[in-house]
This record gives sequence, C-alpha cells and structure tokens, in this order.
Amino acid sequence: MKTVFVTVGTTSFDDLIASVISQDAVQALVARGYEELVLQVGRGSILPGPDSCPGLTLQAFRFKDSIAGDIQRADLVISHAGAGSCLEALGAGRPLLVVVNDRLMDNHQLELARKLHADSHLLYCTCSNLTHTLRTMDLSQLTPFCLGQPEKFANFMDQALGLH
Repeated sequence: MKTVFVTVGTTSFDDLIASVISQDAVQALVARGYEELVLQVGRGSILPGPDSCPGLTLQAFRFKDSIAGDIQRADLVISHAGAGSCLEALGAGRPLLVVVNDRLMDNHQLELARKLHADSHLLYCTCSNLTHTLRTMDLSQLTPFCLGQPEKFANFMDQALGLH
C-alpha cells in the first residue's frame, strides 16, 4: 500500500495537519496513487478520525516511542522542518517534503530547508502551497543524503544556519 507519513515532531503544527487532510491535498495524494496517510500530530489540537480523508486509509496518533518504522514504511515523508525530523527521514533514505512553519519568528527551519533543497535532498513548501507542491513534485530529482560523517554534518549545519 503506497503510504504517506506526516510528522510534526514533538511540537504542534495544526496548520500542517489541517493542510494535509484538506480535500484538495487528499485529492492530490490519491491522484498520485497514495492509499494510506499516517499522521503523527504531536501536541496539536487536531486529531482526525479514520473517516476524515475519503479515498485514503487514515491513521493518526500523537506520540509513540519511535517513528522509525513509520518513516521506513513510507513512500513519502511530509515533515515539519525540524532538524531532527529531517535527518531521521533523510537518514532512512525516504523522499522528503518539508513544510516550513512560516509563523515562527526566528525561522532557522527555512534556512535548513533551503540548503537541503539546494543540494537536492528534499523538497519544501509552506502550508499555503502544500497542495500545489503535492500536485507538481518530482521525487525522482532527489539525491541521497549521507549521515555518516559528523564533521561534514556539523559544517553543513553551520552553513545552513549562516554560522560560517
């Protein structure tokens, strides 16, 4: 079953959950052949029921000990732009679409997403253009991200955040 896994990490990001379960986003996912949507909603106020997304099998939960299995089973991961969530999905070799929370004041997430996108490791958007991105994305253009060298990763993060 072709699956999308959505994660907000340990935060709340209701705008992302509302956007991904919107009728237009669901239609875009179904049109791409996805059949299952798994949502990790964190501390958010939205916890959709299993019948919330006609055309998709829906599972939603707040937290669990590990989301590694959900990421591994996913054909697409949609994530907030937190560094930990991005690295977990990229480290698992899953196609990643990052949704930047443009309501954050000091938005280091945007810099991280831009840098990883510039290097073709992920796609990114905001909630307002999520549906358009789902309709037009080309996951075949993404390249693997190697996590194995801590010094290179530290340099990468410094560059992404403008510290170098």
